[in-house]
Amino acid sequence: MALIKRIIELGEGVGQLLAGDEELEALGQPRQYDYTRSGNPTRDQLAGAVAELEGGAGGVVTASGMAAVHLVTQLLQPGETLVAANDCYGGCHRLFRSVAARGHYDLCWTPLWETTAAVARIRELKPRMVWIETPSNPLLRITDIEAIAAAAHEAGATVVADNTFLSPAGQNPLALGADIVLHSTTKYINGHSDVVGGVVVARDPKRVGELAWWANCLGLTGSPFDSFQALRGLRTLGVRYERQSANAAGIAAFLADHPRVQRVFYPGLAQHPGHALAARQQKSFGAMISFEVDAGGGRLADLLERLGRSTAGGELLRERLAELLAAAPPARTRDQI
Repeated sequence: MALIKRIIELGEGVGQLLAGDEELEALGQPRQYDYTRSGNPTRDQLAGAVAELEGGAGGVVTASGMAAVHLVTQLLQPGETLVAANDCYGGCHRLFRSVAARGHYDLCWTPLWETTAAVARIRELKPRMVWIETPSNPLLRITDIEAIAAAAHEAGATVVADNTFLSPAGQNPLALGADIVLHSTTKYINGHSDVVGGVVVARDPKRVGELAWWANCLGLTGSPFDSFQALRGLRTLGVRYERQSANAAGIAAFLADHPRVQRVFYPGLAQHPGHALAARQQKSFGAMISFEVDAGGGRLADLLERLGRSTAGGELLRERLAELLAAAPPARTRDQI
């Protein structure tokens, strides 16, 4: 009986704890951390750290990189236009196209790396949002953030920059004119292949509040433990990024001279069409490389099977363009990008 009584007492204590978890500080004043979807101190630590590195007013941590993308597009209303680069990440391409098809916003694909034509197109369309991805995934095209942002602001648009392929250690889009910057923290920021996450940073505190409201409303916020893990990874971002970038430069130079390699896409090479722009707006050329090889399908398949397949950590060795495109809509063919 004593044991049963003690179990009941413990149960009542837990019930009181859970009931009190959503109590108010005072009438009409909710606590800052009353429910984890709505607020969590560890998640706020990660958001604040990335916001500081990016030079923003604050940030929102999400459960994945695509959750961060979806969160930002909540700022659009039906009838408003989103301009995005047609060589953006396949997951973004799929999301933008699918949601636009439901009438949530209008969508226009534009080669934003072609600055003169892109600026003219933005002035013509007067979009509500311009989505920049530079360097792009996977062809590492470079977009002039400053020029595109100036044209977008002239048209009354919000400028969003996906900085996943460089991280705050390699580029700060807000300093170049972007209004919002986002990351898949799964990649550089965490860097240890054990977290899936995202983060959105805005320069305007009001915009941060709006994004936080939508993240809570839609349940897009990241978990406290994933935030803790990403904070661990963030502590070593600088040294990891520096070493990875140095290694990438050496690998790119090797590939560029290899007789079986047809083309190398790496902004650090002088022959890359975006080399001068990347040198101007980036802190370094990054650690991502794409290349085309002259190899038989069977031999290439054998090689790829022996290499890792992920963009989530130091184990990354390869991604195949055809596999990336397979995740996107059929209209997004290799020729179109």
